[in-house]
Amino acid sequence: MKFRFAAAAMATTLFVGMVSAQTPLPTPAPAPAPAAAPATVATPPAPKPSISKAWILMDYATGQVLAGENVHEQLAPASITKVMTSYVVAAEVKNGKVRTDDQVMMSERAWREGGAGTDGSYSGFPVNQTARLEDMEKGMAIQSGNDAAIALAEHVAGSEEAFASLMNSYAAKIGMKDSHFVNAHGLSAPGHHTTAYDLALLGRAMVRDYPETYAYNKVKEFTVGSITQPNRNLLLWRDQSVDGIKTGHTSEAGYCLMSSAQRGDQRLVAVVLGGGSEKQRADDSLALLNWGFRFFETHRMYEPGKVVAEHKVWKGKTATLQLGVAQPMLVSVPRGRYNDLKPSIDVPKTLEAPFTAGQQVGTLKVMLDNQVVAQAPLVAVAAVEEAGFFKRLWDSFWMWWESE
Repeated sequence: MKFRFAAAAMATTLFVGMVSAQTPLPTPAPAPAPAAAPATVATPPAPKPSISKAWILMDYATGQVLAGENVHEQLAPASITKVMTSYVVAAEVKNGKVRTDDQVMMSERAWREGGAGTDGSYSGFPVNQTARLEDMEKGMAIQSGNDAAIALAEHVAGSEEAFASLMNSYAAKIGMKDSHFVNAHGLSAPGHHTTAYDLALLGRAMVRDYPETYAYNKVKEFTVGSITQPNRNLLLWRDQSVDGIKTGHTSEAGYCLMSSAQRGDQRLVAVVLGGGSEKQRADDSLALLNWGFRFFETHRMYEPGKVVAEHKVWKGKTATLQLGVAQPMLVSVPRGRYNDLKPSIDVPKTLEAPFTAGQQVGTLKVMLDNQVVAQAPLVAVAAVEEAGFFKRLWDSFWMWWESE
């Protein structure tokens, strides 16, 4: 479905003064939807995977968790690890550390630990020969080549161990608080773990930050030499809206799948860890995606630069401070529940100038059924300069008077 923009700028004048610090706001009216579900239809429970250790469905635009179970449990991610490897390589390319046309060596170690002689998936690049970094990335993303992952790690950081340190640094920037990586490929190792929630964050970050690299994940097959291998993500053949992301399997991790699909302007990210088979992880992931698209919609409530509220300000050249958001505020809600949202502002009862444009003053929260579904910093839309000496003195007197 398409984002619904707020019909008005919501320039509601709120002289909060000495009243409550948390003030409710009217809900902006969304633009008419061509096929909105009736408001009386209750949202059914999410289709829980039949076999799993953890699972999650996240809205891409807002980062809201629409459904999930054991989302913060630390588990082995298997080859979904390679999405983190792809992210690091893409970041290092963007930073100018490496280039897509670099020649990457398939070292003896990479071939021995991740090549055809192992039990894991491999790309088939010849040992002690080079290939373009871009092709090596495709061998990792499409064919899930463990050898390609190691070769890329060695090329980017000098060793896989050093590359793992980069992985953990980038994971921290993404917000993956419960993850720790010790290798680039995902074969089980002590201390190598992540969570369904962290992987959903990673999926969002990959789509958002490096869409060209992310696009490798929807390629259905890739050929190295005389060997052509298919992408193991069965959903690429089942649903045209699915464009990634990555499969994984080890005896410890079970069958795992991080998937993403876009229908119209709405994108969802699903993660299923510890499934029982390739088919089952695909079936359950598609069921989650279908459920999310059917029963949820994303609204764009407030735009940056627009006035959400005005608050009384003391000792300023103007009497009020205009408040808004710095980034577009989006919220995901069950279809037909938009008008049930209850936005409110939480700001200090007493504000004293000066304020600079963009300075955070408080928080804008959006509630549904007494639960916070979205929140964003509330910032000054325009600066308020400090008033002259006598105005400041006069306001100081009235601030004292009202506090008595």
